[in-house]
Amino acid sequence: MSASIVQYFGPQTSKCGYCTGIVCSKSHGMHAYRLSCDDYQELIDRGWRRCGNYCYKPQNDVTCCPCYTIKCDALEFKLTKSNKKILRRMNKFLRNGKRELSEHPEQQSKTDDGDGDGDGDDLIISSEPHPQLPDKKPSVIDVAHVETLAQARSTQQKTAVSHEVGDGGRIAGDGDQSTASKKFASSNPPCAKKKKQMRLERRQAKSCPPKEPKVTQEKSLRDFLTSTSDSDKHQLKIVLVAASDIQRSCTDAVHALYRKYQIVIHNDNPARLTLSSMQRFLVKSPLKHQKSEDTPDMGYGSFHQQYWLDDKLIAVGVIDILPGSVSSVYFFYDPDYSFLSLGTYGSLREIDLVQTIAERMPSLKYYYMGFYIHSCTKMRYKGKLSASYLLCPETYIWVPLTDDIRNKLDAKKYQRLNPVAADKDVNEFVNQHVNDVQLLLDPRTCITYQQFVQMIGDYTGRDAIIEYGELVGKVCAHRMIYVSMS
Repeated sequence: MSASIVQYFGPQTSKCGYCTGIVCSKSHGMHAYRLSCDDYQELIDRGWRRCGNYCYKPQNDVTCCPCYTIKCDALEFKLTKSNKKILRRMNKFLRNGKRELSEHPEQQSKTDDGDGDGDGDDLIISSEPHPQLPDKKPSVIDVAHVETLAQARSTQQKTAVSHEVGDGGRIAGDGDQSTASKKFASSNPPCAKKKKQMRLERRQAKSCPPKEPKVTQEKSLRDFLTSTSDSDKHQLKIVLVAASDIQRSCTDAVHALYRKYQIVIHNDNPARLTLSSMQRFLVKSPLKHQKSEDTPDMGYGSFHQQYWLDDKLIAVGVIDILPGSVSSVYFFYDPDYSFLSLGTYGSLREIDLVQTIAERMPSLKYYYMGFYIHSCTKMRYKGKLSASYLLCPETYIWVPLTDDIRNKLDAKKYQRLNPVAADKDVNEFVNQHVNDVQLLLDPRTCITYQQFVQMIGDYTGRDAIIEYGELVGKVCAHRMIYVSMS
């Protein structure tokens, strides 16, 4: 496993992409030179999220728009009527090429409050805005050399750290309930029938048990997605491309689609939508690609799911495939095809990807959708997927997203979602754990904090390291290399 290398920036204040406030969005930030997929899975389970190489964790108790990490159990996911409507609309378009121009569901849902599953389309309109990056610039280091140092240290001293996370917040299914059915007497009394006929009916009842009613099998997500044929007027092809391949050959089609989406949907300044800016946010990734017998066929790491309609690129889903989940990073599409509700369709495709991987690797069953922002009405759409859970920002316990939770967030935008005092967190970082944090002092020196203090005495950066450790947890604080270079 490659060593994760990060540089902690500390608290950050920036413009908010949800309420458009200028200096009200507060978070903690750090630059990731490299992240193992295991470490990033740990980080997102503590409320972190990445945008390119920049990782950030909202300070939910003080920020303007609290952001709660949200995930969906793909194996428990159930299609809604709106989901089915969108899937049928796509299949109909592929089959005969006809557009339903009378409806523009992606635009309609902008005014939807996201509470419930009514007649309207429960749509994923667009991805959340890119975070504002801090002014701080990460130090320049030789990542390969640092990994060599880390491997050398690991052969000398190994610290075994285990972190066991349960499947908290599972909704228990309703028990089987039996209902008594009323029996209605026949309008003709038994005595009115001939005895011979009654004996015949009794013999027939014994020899031929009553037929069980036919149970109609409900169509699954896979059924909808595979109901197309080669004879359809249009062919939709989903291509999974590793981030490393995209970075070497980022096509003009991807950049052109990104520009069009950002200008039309987010009203961005065209001058800022350069190829390098797109690569910084959506192509470059600190995740090292891992592929072995213990990974899915495509391996772990960062990928683009490209949606090709015949020979035209109409959508791209940026995703991270991790040991326990598929995490959605960003999704952009051609606004000309908004009538197909590509935002929601892409989300359903990503859930199908999780379900496919889980057939071979049952532990990888979650679909992470980024942040759920209840205080921002237009961002509540993520909470409409069934079997969704929110991460408690204080206990890091997953809580089912129910109406009770929504009511709590209506009353107060920041909430500790898990009210019950949890057992002591095995991943809790306390002061004495700082001694085992690995520090990169210069390009050729990687030692523990304890060794560093023994060399120079007291260190003024101790508080920042402790803050960092509390935010990333003991497991990551001991596994990752902390860059302390100025």
